[in-house]
Amino acid sequence: MSKHTLSVLVENKPGVLTRISALFSRRGFNIDSLAVGPTEHEEISRMTVVVDVDALPLEQVTKQLNKLVEVLKVVELEFNQSVQRELVLVKVRADAGTRSQILEVVQMFRAKVVDVAADSLVIEATGDEGKLTALLEMLQQYGVKELVQSGRVAVGRGPRSITDRAMRAN
Repeated sequence: MSKHTLSVLVENKPGVLTRISALFSRRGFNIDSLAVGPTEHEEISRMTVVVDVDALPLEQVTKQLNKLVEVLKVVELEFNQSVQRELVLVKVRADAGTRSQILEVVQMFRAKVVDVAADSLVIEATGDEGKLTALLEMLQQYGVKELVQSGRVAVGRGPRSITDRAMRAN
């Protein structure tokens, strides 16, 4: 099995997220990452879904997604032909003795400190899965107090837009 990133354009209506996630659940697929938000067209939302499946079952799910009335377009985004990012907020123990070391790690990963307390720092970082994993491994030694990570968001490289193509098709 391998991870696949799907960009799914859907009508911006209540219940659409439930219908799509239920489709994956019925097939026995676990969604590794899910991010949903509006697009440049208020009537359309974009779902970025990351699943760990073989190619043939993924093709079947893609066909089933396309049959849903609210789904406008489904595209698999290949890693080398798209920009893919995640966001992580991590609260780390930081006393006077370790604060400068943590700040060096933050700079090295081009992250930023977004909150400072007497005994902790909250760090924000964006990047691909590998970069964020490496950052978290470096911060682990200082004591991670809390961690929250977004789902992956992705967009194809180049001038083409799946939103424009979906709008023309309707």
